[in-house]
Amino acid sequence: MTVALHPPASACPACAVAPAALEVAGAQEAQPGEIVLSLPTIHCAACIAKVEGGLARHEGVNAVRVNLTLKRATIDAAPDVTASDMIEALAALGYEAHELDAGALSATATDRAGRDLLMRLAVAGFASMNVMLLSVAVWSGAEDATRDMFHWISAAIALPAIAFSGQPFFRNAWAALRAGRLNMDVPITLAILLAIGTSLWETALSGHHAYFDAALTLTFFLLAGRYLDHRTRAIARSAAEELTALEVPRAWLLEDGTEREVPVAQLRAGDLIVVRPGGRMPVDGEIEAGVSELDRALLTGETLPVFAGPGQAVSAGELNLTGPLTVRATAVGRDTSLHRMADLVAVAESGRANYTSLADKAAKLYAPGVHILSALAFLGWYLATFDMRTALNIAAAVLIITCPCALGLAVPAVTTAASGRLFRRGMLIKDGTALERLAEVDTVVFDKTGTLTTGTPVLMGLDQIDTREAGIALALAMGSAHPLSRAIVQAGQAAGIAPASVSEIEEVPGYGTRGIWQGQVVRLGRASWVGAVPLAVTASYLQVGECAPISLQFEDRLRDGAADTVAQFIARGFEVYLISGDSAPSVEAMAERLGITRWMAETLPADKAARVAALGEAGRRVLMVGDGLNDTAALAAAHVSISPASALDAARVASDMVLLGSDLGVLAEASTIAKSATRRIRENFRIATVYNLVAVPLAVAGLATPLIAALAMSSSSIIVSLNALRLRGGRG
Repeated sequence: MTVALHPPASACPACAVAPAALEVAGAQEAQPGEIVLSLPTIHCAACIAKVEGGLARHEGVNAVRVNLTLKRATIDAAPDVTASDMIEALAALGYEAHELDAGALSATATDRAGRDLLMRLAVAGFASMNVMLLSVAVWSGAEDATRDMFHWISAAIALPAIAFSGQPFFRNAWAALRAGRLNMDVPITLAILLAIGTSLWETALSGHHAYFDAALTLTFFLLAGRYLDHRTRAIARSAAEELTALEVPRAWLLEDGTEREVPVAQLRAGDLIVVRPGGRMPVDGEIEAGVSELDRALLTGETLPVFAGPGQAVSAGELNLTGPLTVRATAVGRDTSLHRMADLVAVAESGRANYTSLADKAAKLYAPGVHILSALAFLGWYLATFDMRTALNIAAAVLIITCPCALGLAVPAVTTAASGRLFRRGMLIKDGTALERLAEVDTVVFDKTGTLTTGTPVLMGLDQIDTREAGIALALAMGSAHPLSRAIVQAGQAAGIAPASVSEIEEVPGYGTRGIWQGQVVRLGRASWVGAVPLAVTASYLQVGECAPISLQFEDRLRDGAADTVAQFIARGFEVYLISGDSAPSVEAMAERLGITRWMAETLPADKAARVAALGEAGRRVLMVGDGLNDTAALAAAHVSISPASALDAARVASDMVLLGSDLGVLAEASTIAKSATRRIRENFRIATVYNLVAVPLAVAGLATPLIAALAMSSSSIIVSLNALRLRGGRG
């Protein structure tokens, strides 16, 4: 039995880096027969070791791989091992787990693009170092046959290296030209091809200067910038696919009184489906038989489970808590509410893709300007000298020296520095343009449950309850998996309360738990079940025999830093909204507590997304902070979005940034850093502009030798990178 913990060692440094990039980007591509589970509660290396070790000891498990970034486990097991077995084993270890559809994840599971860029970067770097050594010999005075030999050796190294390493630029440039437009890769490609072409011509004519080293250095620096940019986006995958993967892959179909497990794809409207306690609804439907409670927190944001009985409508993705239910399907597959939510996310993501980054805006000015300048230099020198060789050499020098390296590094260098600074503060940046968009924000929308609050009920005032009654409540709560019961158990154990000797404990689905204590019936559950008057706050009710019921009240505590963060945003002039699917009294109380004047309660996922979209249409730049399935469409629709690491996979994937810790205090700091990063990017563009004002006249005048071109490119790239590193050091 093996447990895959680390990638195999590699003798190649570039190959050793690739698995690290792949670990950030995603899990290995799921193979047929693998079980893929979402693990939303893991948070550290110890969790990985516990999960992998615990599952590896399970009979029939061959290998386990846990990805902490994606909070996902991939299990290779024998055919008789089911996802339910693995979920139960993880529950015994203390971890929540949900099955994912491996087929829905396979399209984006691997990071082939990152591996490809890294390989091309390594080839360009290795080749440029070797050609530079040969060029130094030429610059040092090698003449005649020796110089020609070094040039031909350089050509033999440079031609295949550039043909391989430059493909990302060549493909993008060709695609842009076919579409009748220009992008940054068009002048880059032209510069590389002209440099190689003129260098071959010069070498064939036994010329003094060749640009092989400059062409390779240009390719290497640009690939470095492209790879840095890719790394900042590596974690981002489609949230719509993640939502689709959350749909339950199998269900229990009831036919002629017999249950059989079938793929959800085989279900049809009108089928009867049995949903056991702990299972998720595979379809939209109506309850035909059974009584239970449903946890809708991930879908609607409701804090407490809701009663479920015959005739009640249910939605795909809801979690059945306490009793078996028989559901008549009304919508399956693409018609379910969960799938419609995925469609909302896909539409919102496509809208966000229309954002034009600072680099793209610079490219629109840079590309045509460089082409015109190079063409004018060629035309001017040809008309002045009627020497095609001289005119082409100068045109190539103009293209090479006009700072594509500095422009290519201007954004990714700053983004990488800012990302590193925020990562140390507990914030992970997933999208390359997220910082630019965050710097533009003027409106902040918060979800409530699980975002501003911890999302876990906490029992309040236990010390004010009689020890005898507290022991009875603890004993009854230990017989239930209800969230409020778990809160009672946690508080009771922390207070050192011993459970009372309660016998015949049983859970009554939808109502609560009852048992016998000293000959009396004791019950813990809903107010209506024990004859209590319900309070306006979250509470469970205990009745001992015929005594009057007492209430056990709960509170959803604020996250660390939540109050300060909201106060800072308000003080800076941001418009702050609280939009939640929870009940109006709960949302209103939270808004008053935090000083938020704009709030909405009992909102559906589509309502949240529509509200965020409406703010955007009104000219507002919206930051959305949320954690549940009901937030995914709004997260994708916002100008920029953030979710906690404790959020469901789909919410994290829909977000541009992930809060790794539990403290919300970093949100306000992230806004400040984003503004600083945007200033640095603009400074880098100005540096590139000043550099061009100095270097271009030298190139047009014919004074830019290959040595000058190589030194100029390197110096401009180093200056841009050093300016970006100022941000990493904490200076705005």
